[in-house]
Amino acid sequence: MMDAIFNSDWFMREALKEAQKAFDLGEVPVGAVVVYENKIIGKGHNLTEQLHDVTAHAEMQAITAAANFIGAKYLTECTLYVTLEPCVMCAGAIYWSQLGKLVYGASDAKRGFMKEGKHLLHPKTELENGIMAEEAAGLMKAFFQKLR
Repeated sequence: MMDAIFNSDWFMREALKEAQKAFDLGEVPVGAVVVYENKIIGKGHNLTEQLHDVTAHAEMQAITAAANFIGAKYLTECTLYVTLEPCVMCAGAIYWSQLGKLVYGASDAKRGFMKEGKHLLHPKTELENGIMAEEAAGLMKAFFQKLR
C-alpha cells in the first residue's frame, strides 16, 4: 500500500520545506503545496519582498502553479496544504479556484480568514486545520525573533 505514506503530515512537511525557503530568503515563512491524486502539482512560498508584490503569498504561488499544471482554473479535486491560516485575500483565491480541500497548520488570530468566517471559502471546500501547527508556529516565532 504505497499511498499510505501520503497523508496530511507528509504533505504538510512538504509545505514546511517551502516555508523554510521563504525563511531563508528573509520572507515571512509560509509555504504551500497543492495536491492532486497524491501528487504535488503546485508549490509556493512567500515572495512578497523578493517580488515587491503584496499578492505574492505562498497560497497564490501554489494555486497559480497548480492551475498552470492542470491547464484549468478550477481545482475542485485538489487539496491545498499551507503552513499558516490563509489571509482574506488568499481565502478569496481559494474560493474562486473552487479548491476541494484546505488544510492549514498554525492559526493566525490577527490576519487569518477565520476571523471573518468559513463563509469566505467556497461552500464545497472542506476545511482541516491544526496539522503540524507547532512546527509551523515555531518557524514563524523564530523568524520574528530574528528580526528583533
